[in-house]
Amino acid sequence: MKPIQVGLLGIGTVGRGTFEVLTRNQEEIQRRAGRGIQISMVADLDVARAQAVVGSHAQVVSDARQVIAHPDIDIVIELIGGYTIARQLVMEAIQAGKHVVTANKALLAVHGTEIFAAARAKGVMVAFEAAVAGGIPIIKALREGLTANRIQWLAGIINGTTNFILSEMRDKGLAFDVVLKQAQALGYAEADPTFDIEGVDAAHKATIMSAIAFGIPVQFDKAHVEGISQLQAIDIRYAEQLGYRIKLLGIAKRAAAGVELRVHPCLVPAKRLIANVEGAMNAVMVQADAVGTTLYYGKGAGSEPTASAVIADLVDITRLHTADPLNRVPHLAFQPDALSNLPILPMDQVVTSYYLRLRVADQAGVLAQVTGILAQSGISIEAVLQRAADEGENQTDLIILTHDCVEADMNRAMAQMQALSTVLAPIIRLRKEDLS
Repeated sequence: MKPIQVGLLGIGTVGRGTFEVLTRNQEEIQRRAGRGIQISMVADLDVARAQAVVGSHAQVVSDARQVIAHPDIDIVIELIGGYTIARQLVMEAIQAGKHVVTANKALLAVHGTEIFAAARAKGVMVAFEAAVAGGIPIIKALREGLTANRIQWLAGIINGTTNFILSEMRDKGLAFDVVLKQAQALGYAEADPTFDIEGVDAAHKATIMSAIAFGIPVQFDKAHVEGISQLQAIDIRYAEQLGYRIKLLGIAKRAAAGVELRVHPCLVPAKRLIANVEGAMNAVMVQADAVGTTLYYGKGAGSEPTASAVIADLVDITRLHTADPLNRVPHLAFQPDALSNLPILPMDQVVTSYYLRLRVADQAGVLAQVTGILAQSGISIEAVLQRAADEGENQTDLIILTHDCVEADMNRAMAQMQALSTVLAPIIRLRKEDLS
């Protein structure tokens, strides 16, 4: 059978990995797919670089639209990234009747609804395993492996840059700024790391997973997003003393009134497997009613790990290329006309527990004042840690762990505590997730 023809848009790190892995493992892949899969055209602005990678095995052009327009191309791989030109090219590929494979989480999180609708109308597939957690097959797990389950929540370390920074801050006691420079020197962080350290990248990925887990449209604009740039090393040390690790988590959770979709630093019990995911590795925990808890762990980025996911999508499309569109797995796991209108909850309606650090005057009655305010707000306390003031100082840190409460109640209580004359600095608040 004639090999399926693939056009590759962008041959940077992931594109090169995709070409090399596909070439290296062609025999194995063909045995699985039932026919060969060949990258026959590559588009890249740096034609010389692209030519050096593919040699005589593929035609190289500078204009991506030449690839899309070519009548022999069956599948287009989009590895350009970003929202603008990538969106135009993906939509043009769909209108041209080409299947699309993409690793572009930002594009799908923001424009996924439009893209999937266009693909359905043209009877083509859009596959995106590589868009979330690199080489970890989490999309396939959520869409297919857990199909029998009602998923209750998922929580993921889905940004390797931030996890590397947090691991180094914990291990070496260094400040955020110092570790960020190290991450940039090692290539874990971009020159402009904003998307990573402010949680935007993780929110893109959490948005996609929430849509598949709960059968809702992608709604990145409603996600609550916090990063780690303001996190202090002292809070990592206090968390450790209390038996927790701080991780940046992307969380999607089914609640009575809707869906929680949030990204922020969390205290996670040190005994949880996900709390021990270190360095640039990724992991996603999923809680479902039938199977219970499952954990997916691996490399969330890199040339060949991400290529592994891209090629898995190529194989899936190759197998289903001639199938009736109604027999294919829906893009978001649920049938398009069966998507739910469950709302994304605003953050002040979210129920979780908290870590509070207050810088307080070292005098009698302060603890009673603070705990009294929490009690009046209906917030119960799990643990309190109060450091003795250093010699010659008249202030100290008061650490409080709470039980679950509504965030709006915590916001009101914090405003009252902050107004106390004995609270001497802005209160530090981190959320706590037991993941049990």
